[in-house]
Amino acid sequence: MRPAPAQPTPQGAPQRWPQARRAGFIATLLCLAALLVWGAGEWAEQSERDAQWDNLRRLGEVQALALRGVATRYNYLPFTTAQHPLVRQLLQRPASQAVRDAANAYLQAVNQHAGSDMLYVMDPQGLTLASSNWDTPNSFVHQNYGNRPYFRDALAGQTGRFYGVGKTTGEPGLFVSAPVVEAGRVIGVVAVKVRMEPISDPWAQLRDPVFVTDEQGIVFLGSVPDWLYRTSRPLPTPLVQQLQHNEQYGTGWAPRAVPWTLRPQDDSPGAELRLDGPGGKRYLAFEEKLPDLGWTLTVTADSRVVALARQQAWALATLASGLLVLGALYWQLRERRLAETRLARIELEQRVQERTHALQQAQAFRQSMEDSLLVGMRARDLEGRIVYVNAAMCDMVGYRADELIGQLPPYPYWHPDDLDRHWNDSDTVLAGNAFPQGRENRLRHRDGSDVYTMFYTTRLIDGSGQHIGWMSSVVNITAQKRAEEQQQQRETQLQRVQRVITVGEMASTLAHELNQPLAALVNYAAAARALAAQGKTGPLNDSLEALSAQALRAADIVGRIRRWVRQHPESREPCDLSAIVEQSLELLLRAEARRQGIAVRVEQAAAPLQVHADRVLLEQVVINLGLNALQAMQTHEPPPEGHELRLRLAADPGHALVQVLDRGPGLPPGIAERLFEPFFTTRSDGLGLGLNICRSIIESMGGQLQARNREGGGAIFEIRLPLANAPESPLRTPGNADAP
Repeated sequence: MRPAPAQPTPQGAPQRWPQARRAGFIATLLCLAALLVWGAGEWAEQSERDAQWDNLRRLGEVQALALRGVATRYNYLPFTTAQHPLVRQLLQRPASQAVRDAANAYLQAVNQHAGSDMLYVMDPQGLTLASSNWDTPNSFVHQNYGNRPYFRDALAGQTGRFYGVGKTTGEPGLFVSAPVVEAGRVIGVVAVKVRMEPISDPWAQLRDPVFVTDEQGIVFLGSVPDWLYRTSRPLPTPLVQQLQHNEQYGTGWAPRAVPWTLRPQDDSPGAELRLDGPGGKRYLAFEEKLPDLGWTLTVTADSRVVALARQQAWALATLASGLLVLGALYWQLRERRLAETRLARIELEQRVQERTHALQQAQAFRQSMEDSLLVGMRARDLEGRIVYVNAAMCDMVGYRADELIGQLPPYPYWHPDDLDRHWNDSDTVLAGNAFPQGRENRLRHRDGSDVYTMFYTTRLIDGSGQHIGWMSSVVNITAQKRAEEQQQQRETQLQRVQRVITVGEMASTLAHELNQPLAALVNYAAAARALAAQGKTGPLNDSLEALSAQALRAADIVGRIRRWVRQHPESREPCDLSAIVEQSLELLLRAEARRQGIAVRVEQAAAPLQVHADRVLLEQVVINLGLNALQAMQTHEPPPEGHELRLRLAADPGHALVQVLDRGPGLPPGIAERLFEPFFTTRSDGLGLGLNICRSIIESMGGQLQARNREGGGAIFEIRLPLANAPESPLRTPGNADAP
């Protein structure tokens, strides 16, 4: 028996299920390809975004370090200048033109040597008394900066720091101030202006914006000029009024919003900056806080780079998906698959080469940027092994990068005299206790020279946020240290010269002041011998009494000069100027004038003049001025009316005047300007201290000693003292009171 024939299969049935399975398989492949493309785009976007954030973080750290370096570079200058005796003398004697000129010259020299923009001194009311730009059209002298916050901070005894537009020059800058303290009291303020253009000007060459905001959110420094002095957030009315009163950003400043919006992003370390208007650009914005300055540095990167990375990833993923689909259809389109696979491989290799070349270019650019930094960079792992150094660090210590990388402490550039300090600092940092304010270290260059540096160390974080080591920024401060040492040597030398001058002043003062009573003692002794030989008892007793009085006077002069040199308070008492002038004439002036054949004339005031003064020292000043006048007339051709020594007493509102007038050669311009300087004299046997001492005595009594030429020839020396019963009033120079 034959088997029954098989039942025929319905037409098309054998192919229906395989085709359905193939369609499902292809659909699944397409879904997987779509997921692959989408996932690749998301991964590339996130990777590129992380790389951009990492670049922005590094750029922010570098720019913040440079910004902080410029902002704090001159912190020492106002405090150091405030300690100088010339600055204190200017604040104590602001009316003295000689002191003003000396202070202007000193501030100009210090400012030029330090490299700052302006250096100036203000009194407690904010009025500028002296400035380094005193001889320029925009001089700060006589300008008032009492409304500036840095002035108010310094007046309160603190260090002031303030960035704003200059009131005089209209140019912005950073102002740093320090108080001038005398006996626990602030008597003035020293301020320095620093220009920030060395930091902001290079920003203009960057592709993306960089800017700095203050505590109120106002942009005051940046690469986009149109954003300057605009507000990034609303300001309350009292704060706006305060800023306008301070004139921080110019006299006509009014709050205007910046033309962009900053939106924080929770899943990233920064924010998104979007320009206003249709089609506005978008940037990734990273903020670097500078709490010690109260500023916020913001660096940006164009977000189109992230979008471009996503698009490139989509392209690569699409190619990969195409390969997957072609592989699934291999059994149908083997030949075509092989051809397309070769083509896709070639295209893929070209893209890989292009991407590799782009990465190499980016790495070369980054390496060039790091090598161009003036700040040394050193990276260490958690064990202290050096894993990276830049060119600036190698130049600083004299070793090549391959000689330093891989080294463990002690490093070859550690100074042999500071090994304990280096070990302690290294152990402290590796233990996780870095110095946030920096640490000064002395290094030893390969050639044996010393290099002084500041190390700023922070944690080194990899792309996954893991702590992998420590990154240090190293700033070379050798030039600054040497400048400080030279300044200290100059100050020590100046103190030594001042001590020598003080000793010389005291010795010369004693010799100068004792010369007069000693000469009187000799004259009275000679008279006493003559009277004793003649047997005249009465006149002899008078001469002996006068001799004794001159001896007591000499002792009194010694005691008072010693107290005056030691800066002890002198003995003041009510004195009649007429009596003092008469006593000076009786002591020496009349006899000396009679010996030289010169007439003496006294012009009394309309009413008695009472002053508070040291009688003996004031008499010595009058005698000294009178002797100088007699000596000036001794060698000068007499006028037609003859030589005459005139002493005039007069009253000026609130003051008494004693004028000593002569008919000598007068005061030439070159000599008149230096007449009261220590050690300046026109006499071959003089010390040049008499007039300087006389002025110091009169100023210690609250008065003034001045000199000018007299009409018709000769000179006038004028003593001006406050009246005993008159209120304190500002000293002024009267007009020429000389009569023909």
